Amino acid sequence: MDQNLSKTKPYRKIAVVLSVIAMGLGQLYNRQYVKGIILLAFHAIGLYTFIFRLPHAVWGLVTLGETKTQLKKVGRLYQQILGDHSVYLMIQGLITVCAAFVLIYIYTMSIKDAYQVGKRRERGEQPHNFLQTARFIATYRFPYLILAIPLVGVFFFTIMPIIFMILLAFTNYTSNNMPPAHLLDWVGFDVFKDIFTIKQWSHTFYGVLLWTFIWAILATVTGFFGGFAIALLVQQKGIRFKKVWRTLLIMPYAIPMFVSMLILQNMFNGHFGPLNQYLGLIGIDSIPWLSDPTWAKVTLVLANFWVSFPASMLLIIGILSTIPTDMYEAADIDGATAFQKTRLITFPSVMYSMAPLLVMSFVGNINNFTIVYLLTNGNPVNGDYQFAGDTDLLITWLYKLSFEQGQYNFASVIGIFIFIILSGFAIWNVRRTKAFKEDLQ
Repeated sequence: MDQNLSKTKPYRKIAVVLSVIAMGLGQLYNRQYVKGIILLAFHAIGLYTFIFRLPHAVWGLVTLGETKTQLKKVGRLYQQILGDHSVYLMIQGLITVCAAFVLIYIYTMSIKDAYQVGKRRERGEQPHNFLQTARFIATYRFPYLILAIPLVGVFFFTIMPIIFMILLAFTNYTSNNMPPAHLLDWVGFDVFKDIFTIKQWSHTFYGVLLWTFIWAILATVTGFFGGFAIALLVQQKGIRFKKVWRTLLIMPYAIPMFVSMLILQNMFNGHFGPLNQYLGLIGIDSIPWLSDPTWAKVTLVLANFWVSFPASMLLIIGILSTIPTDMYEAADIDGATAFQKTRLITFPSVMYSMAPLLVMSFVGNINNFTIVYLLTNGNPVNGDYQFAGDTDLLITWLYKLSFEQGQYNFASVIGIFIFIILSGFAIWNVRRTKAFKEDLQ
């Protein structure tokens, strides 16, 4: 009799209506008191956010401030009257709006939870208390609980800066118009338009973009094939002291890149570098390794090869050790040459495992700030470029625009292009992996 009554009583409807009125009321009605009190606290935070914080946040994002910081003369002294700080208003607005979305999500989930618990009560089941709920989460939702911590970090240290960078691209934020002395204004797509329509900016952008892709291809290919060739040599049957060779060849990777680039910068110095001195001893004229645009690019590729081939070599050595020897024995019986065995057996086996890593290496070289900045600093200077040199990549040009020239809006536009390029390659590469395809099945 009691079960029939419990089935007919509309627990879920009442719980949903109460949860719509206020977060936690539905849980209190369902006799989940601790959960209800916690959700009521979130409801109070939500009311405070939506009533007192959100209007000011939206106003700040829309206007970016209305009052400048000024100096006002009080008697014989000047007193600074603080005004609105456009950047702070933008950041605070972003955080508040994101917090509002989180609270809305919690609100909808509290309604759903009240409905589900009310439905179970209609079936005659007892609602879980707080300890039972905590035990259920720890047992069945533990991975989500652990993933929530890095997700918070990703949101604040990755997503928020990306959104902030995108917003800056639509403002007039430069070193000549910096808050709090000045207020920022929304300029729409004017900065994007200038990148493509103003000749000096467009010439620089296309030139740097082209060199960035050429550099990424050359750096990836030379590092991979250099490591592949050396791995084949080290793994030859007739080679003695293999461990010694592996240890010696991994040394460039073990040395900090900062130290390696300083050494190479001195070695390739056009005036007193040892390389040009040795070339002079054999009657060859000095080569402008770092001062000529073409030679500077060649020098960058050589330097990258020196620091990148050891990692490829180690990975390929590990792959070579997994290739069955039966395949080589069968090839020997068929009379295959060493080149044919390498082309038909070794190389496909290596590429099967290394292909995704090569794509990610290509993506990393697009964003390879360290080698370019430490070895050439983007030089030699190109008079036709806007704040960029002949060896600048998009990432080093972005650095110069922001930290050296104060062109923060243009730097943000370049950052958006870098993000689109890198995320596109990364997503494409991940979607091609076997693990991703298995998850879709």
